[in-house]
Amino acid sequence: MGDMEKIFRKISEYRDEIIYLQTALTSKPALGPDNGGTGEHEKAEYLKERLKELKPDSLIEIKAPDDRAKDGYRPNLIARWKRSDNTPFVWVLSHMDIVPPGDLSLWKGDPYKVRVEGDNIIGRGVEDNQHGMVSSYLALKAVLNSDEGLERNVGLVMVADEETGSKYGLEFILKNHKDIFNKNDLIIVPDWGSEDGSMIEVAEKSMLWIKIIVTGQQCHASTPEMGKNSLYGVAKLIMDLDSINKEFSMEDKLFSPPISTFVPTKIEANVPNINTIPGRDVFYIDCRILPVYQVDNVIGFVEGICRKVEKELDLSIKVETVNREDAVNPTPSDSPVVKALQKAIKRVKGLDSCTMGIGGGTVAAFFRQAGFPAAVWGTSIDSAHQPNEYCKISDMIVDTKIFASIFMDDPIE
Repeated sequence: MGDMEKIFRKISEYRDEIIYLQTALTSKPALGPDNGGTGEHEKAEYLKERLKELKPDSLIEIKAPDDRAKDGYRPNLIARWKRSDNTPFVWVLSHMDIVPPGDLSLWKGDPYKVRVEGDNIIGRGVEDNQHGMVSSYLALKAVLNSDEGLERNVGLVMVADEETGSKYGLEFILKNHKDIFNKNDLIIVPDWGSEDGSMIEVAEKSMLWIKIIVTGQQCHASTPEMGKNSLYGVAKLIMDLDSINKEFSMEDKLFSPPISTFVPTKIEANVPNINTIPGRDVFYIDCRILPVYQVDNVIGFVEGICRKVEKELDLSIKVETVNREDAVNPTPSDSPVVKALQKAIKRVKGLDSCTMGIGGGTVAAFFRQAGFPAAVWGTSIDSAHQPNEYCKISDMIVDTKIFASIFMDDPIE
């Protein structure tokens, strides 16, 4: 199966190359139009050159039309290294786009200039999702440059638009180029993980974002009897909607946390001054729902609470669905991709890994919905979207070894 120890020793020397690639990628902010940018073009062009250096059998760019983006499209890259017609591919899918840095005063330096502090590499995008992108790329490089070469067919996919829905990324690819993938392929999405890298994500909860609009009658604060205070409606709704936790209280130990969660989050600004009673308030609820429950039933329960408060306070209350992603069938815990990851994690880390479900959403859901079993995995300290986002170089080296082990179909010794 190949001299993995020799390959591992080479990977252990990749610190400088990791810093080099992370620095180059971070300096090319890939912000989609929804996040105030023009798309992923500069990063995609850089990655194309790096992929060409590994001499793929094919390298294609799939352009998803988006009039808001530079040149009217969003770039998606697919590179393949084929060794056999009779064996499935191992695919690793990473995303090129990032989220904005947010409040710059919370950063200790320029978000788009990498800082290295000991084992930590810091900058926007270094964890989400350059950690997985660089690790899988360097794993492939190490194997291709070894005396042994690949034992499997390998494909690297680098997509756009993961951070804002994937309409121009994986969703577009699966709608228009589904034949690229095969149901027997092993698909890994390195976009979530645990600190020790022993968790393999195989399922996700349903995601539901609800917008609630409360309308009353604005008036002067000195004459409250002349109006209908919409803020009272918001306060009562938030308290009454807490009963949703009892209504949908089942647990599933596959998930962490093992329950459905229903959390009030954003509230929009109402009146700008203190001495006016608001006549319109808008707030949002983030729901992460176990697959055992139907999303429509949750919406119906929320509607029922709103109708009661509407009648009690003589207000008008409207419920809108902002985003809805119904849970799909999980990837089986005994699927080939899970077994390959478990074997590689045991080989490199010496750890027994386990499968789990999460409340967050990843692009793996699109694969599962299309009938392709996919596993989400990585070694992650969970700094994504935070100021001073960082990842550990040592974690990237270990993850690179795990990908290399899978690419070589390396046995446990």
